[in-house]
Amino acid sequence: MEKMQSVDLNYWLPGDILQKADKMSMAHSLEVRVPFLDKEVFNFAAKLPKEAKIAAGTTKYIFRKAVSEFLPQETNERKKLGFPIPIRVWLRQNDWYQMVTDLFTSKEAEEFFHTEKLLQLLNDHKDKKADNSRKIWTVLTFLIWYDSFFTTCSK
Repeated sequence: MEKMQSVDLNYWLPGDILQKADKMSMAHSLEVRVPFLDKEVFNFAAKLPKEAKIAAGTTKYIFRKAVSEFLPQETNERKKLGFPIPIRVWLRQNDWYQMVTDLFTSKEAEEFFHTEKLLQLLNDHKDKKADNSRKIWTVLTFLIWYDSFFTTCSK
């Protein structure tokens, strides 16, 4: 657990979550506060035993217990969301599906991938045979990046 927390604190938090929060808030002229990163709160939480952090099948156990009388049970027991975007849903919508199909069958895609396998991933995802959203998204972002930085230069 300590190794996972270390990765979160040293890499994921500053390199991802805090950057996203900062960009989103600054875009709307807001100043975000992060109370759980306050030094005193952080130091207190860091000293808690593992059982106070994870217990009864949930994270933030002691915090959830402390606020349970102030929050509806549904809110208190809700799973952590982070910054989700509905990629798996988008990729099943016709407009997105068509756009991805076009990219997956492009000559750029053929340079790097077996396009028939890409289409199989996409079709299996659309037909709900499998959740291939992460794989599809990875290839999609690569192709968009490649097109932005390489193919447009030669056009």
